[in-house]
Amino acid sequence: MISIFTDGACIRNPGRGGWAAVILGDGATREIYGRNPRTTNNRMEMTAVIEGLAAVPRGAQVTVYSDSQYVVNTMTRNWKRRKNQDLWRALDREAAARDVTWRWVRGHSGHPLNERADRLANGAAKRRPPPAGGSHLTHVDDEGRASMVDVGSKAVTQRVAVARGAVAMQPETLRLVAENAMEKGDVLGVARVAGIMAAKKTAELIPLCHPLPLDKVSVDLRIDEARSAVEIEATAATTAKTGVEMEALTAVSVAALTVYDMVKAVDRGTAVRSVRLVRKTGGASGDVELE
Repeated sequence: MISIFTDGACIRNPGRGGWAAVILGDGATREIYGRNPRTTNNRMEMTAVIEGLAAVPRGAQVTVYSDSQYVVNTMTRNWKRRKNQDLWRALDREAAARDVTWRWVRGHSGHPLNERADRLANGAAKRRPPPAGGSHLTHVDDEGRASMVDVGSKAVTQRVAVARGAVAMQPETLRLVAENAMEKGDVLGVARVAGIMAAKKTAELIPLCHPLPLDKVSVDLRIDEARSAVEIEATAATTAKTGVEMEALTAVSVAALTVYDMVKAVDRGTAVRSVRLVRKTGGASGDVELE
């Protein structure tokens, strides 16, 4: 059974409007929303239901939750359709293609998904639409404020991320690192431990990261004479509701900074280069290979 929580909003009805649908029961919880520069509240309520239904498979069993009596009573009690005939036709088509149960919910009654749809719809009405393709900043709330993403409804899966970076230096400096002849000691060994320790503290360093139970962190450093650099690769793994990319990137970054700190006294031209994510697996977005 799929549940769709919908809402519509309008500023100075008629005026700028937004719609939203929160969909769960067919995989990871999804949120879809949009806006219209000139519309009415009723049209946004209808659009939210139309778009929500269109986003789930034909033939599916669906329960639609809406705080619009206009929508629910028209679909269940045959209220007269005096306006918005184009949207009623679209809604009839989408509803006929699925087994739909209609539920009216009182607005602002505290149901978390109904409230979420309300915030998304109002947020869409108040600000510019997200970039093409529906992408948006996940760490920004409906009022434009930085926030921690709610991952409570996501599935726990095994996730792995691999990041890489490099520290470039003069060949003579690289030789000293390779021979463990630096005054400060074992550069590669200290940097490896620093990277592992940093990965475990990522949520303390990056404000909006979730604390994760790490299953594994490995940091490998090698001498690359051709590039006159120390190459760094970090792998982080977790079984959790959110990804582990930041932990891998933090491990590489701190390992690189440790190398820099240990060689800078003899080589002021040392430079940290190209810290980047190269691979991740797990989660709703699937596997990503960047190199």
